[in-house]
Formats: sequence, C-alpha cells, structure tokens
Amino acid sequence: MGKYLDPKADLTFKKVFGERQRVGDQGSGMHKHLVISLLNAMLPLKDDECIESIEYWPAEKIPDRTEVEKYSIVDVCCKDNKKREFIVEMQMSWTESFKKRVLLNASKAYVAQTNKGMFYANLQPVYALNFVNDTFMSDVDDYYHYYHLVHDKYTDKVIEGLHLIFVELPKFKPQTISEKKMQVLWLRFLTEIDENTREVPTELLENAEVSEALEIVERAAFTDDEMFFYDKFWDRVSTQRTWEYDWKIKMEQVEAEMEQVKVKAEQAEAKMEQAEAKAEQAEAKLKQKDIDTARKMKSLGSDTAFISQVTGLTAKQIEAL
Repeated sequence: MGKYLDPKADLTFKKVFGERQRVGDQGSGMHKHLVISLLNAMLPLKDDECIESIEYWPAEKIPDRTEVEKYSIVDVCCKDNKKREFIVEMQMSWTESFKKRVLLNASKAYVAQTNKGMFYANLQPVYALNFVNDTFMSDVDDYYHYYHLVHDKYTDKVIEGLHLIFVELPKFKPQTISEKKMQVLWLRFLTEIDENTREVPTELLENAEVSEALEIVERAAFTDDEMFFYDKFWDRVSTQRTWEYDWKIKMEQVEAEMEQVKVKAEQAEAKMEQAEAKAEQAEAKLKQKDIDTARKMKSLGSDTAFISQVTGLTAKQIEAL
C-alpha cells in the first residue's frame, strides 16, 4: 500500500474535516480550520460572507442513515459564528433519491432553528455541500451544480434559506489555478490522492492547509484498528456498487423484456387488425356477389321474394337495384 490513504473514505474524510470520533483518537475537532477552508473554497459565498469559525453539531442532531447510506455517504455537520448551518457530505455512489434526501435533511436543519416565540427574520441559511464520487448529470459538462430559490424571471431576486451544492468529482479536471485557487486545490486533494499516489503535485505541498491535510491521510498516521475500519469501508462501498450494478443490469433486462412484450402485443394487435380487414374484405366480396346475383335475377324477371330468399337481400335493397 502507498504512503497515503484516499481522503474520500469515512475515516480519512472525518479525520481531515470532522471531529475525531474513533477509539484512540486524541482530542476533538482538531482541524476546524481545514473544514473552514474547504467551505469557503467550495460554497458560493460573497467576500463579506466568509466563514470565520465553526462548531460541530452534537451527535443527536446528525441525520439518521439507512444501512445502505451508512456505507455510501460520509458527512460532517457544523455551524458558524453567524449561526449558518453546514452539511458536508461525500457520496460514494448516486441515485436520484439522494437529491431529495439532501433537500429533506437541509430542510430539517432549517426548521430545527425555530423555537417558540422566535422571529422568522432570525432564521439563518443552510448550506448542503455534496461531493459525489460518481457522475449523475451526463448531459452537461460542468462539475459544480448550485441550487437555490430564485425568481423564475428575475434571477437576481433570491429567497435566502436553502443552498444545495453538488460536485461531480469524476468530471473535475484542473485546467488552471487562478481565481478559485483553493477550490481547485481541495478538489485535487480529493481526486488525486489515494493509495496509488507516489508523488504529490508541488501545488498541493506548497499550500499550508492542503499540505496539513496530506499529513493527516498519511498511511503511517493510522493504527491497525483504524486501517481495519478503512478497509471495511471500501469493502462495503464495493459491495454496494456491485449490488447497484447488478440491480441496474436486472432492471435493464426487465425493461428489455417489457419492451419485447410490448412489441409482441403490438404485432398481435396488427395481425388482428389485418385479420379484421381481410374479414371485412371477404364480407364485402360476398355482399357484392349477392348484389350481382340479385341484379341478374331481377333482369331475368325473378320474383322479389325469391331473389331475397336466394341472396339474403331485403326487398327494399332489391328494389333499389
């Protein structure tokens, strides 16, 4: 195994950006300045809105996770000195339901600020920053997706409250380090550093905060127990991805079978329509034959009742010939 561990895993991500929660860790919340740097780099904040200090949420406030989500989502939750709430998540795989779950949890955090007799004007925004280690918007090139409440026509009119940011990590390709230098550096840290890293880019080592994060994810800094949890995390992620892939294949097979059934039903319906058309044509031929027979018998002076008996035509139809 290489010198570094992947910072996207539960253990490493929380060691860098969250509170220390594993047995044997010393201290708590030792790297608040790193999550502050990450948030300021990744969130759509104005210059005068920068985050200066944070406090981590108490454990009971952290959103509950299903068994699947426990091993596919890594989260760090905190608030700053202005009471703004921040939910940072690393999502290892993507389903459309995640988007709704992110909205739900952000809404819960917003509502949780309310208490009896409070002024609504005191409600502070909630930011949900979601790093997705998967591609979910294949029809666009951008990797950064920001959702908030804006006027449909006048987009400069905004209702403050919920801010949802999704970052598609596989799409990120560093082109230049310019106006968003820290955003690029943190995204390079998350996407370029893993067990296969042999040489760290100079740009990452030269930045004090990213360099500190690199030291935190060094393999030598982890105990055997921590490595057990690290490996278990990736085993779970691999199992989850395999299950999702198998499920996707199975659903594609079901859809293909349904499409075949649909095609067969359409073919059967077309055959029935053809049979009906042939029957109608045959009936029309028989009717025309009766008409021709009646017309011939009538020209020979046959009685109307007799013609009707032979052809099945009514007296009125025979008289009209």
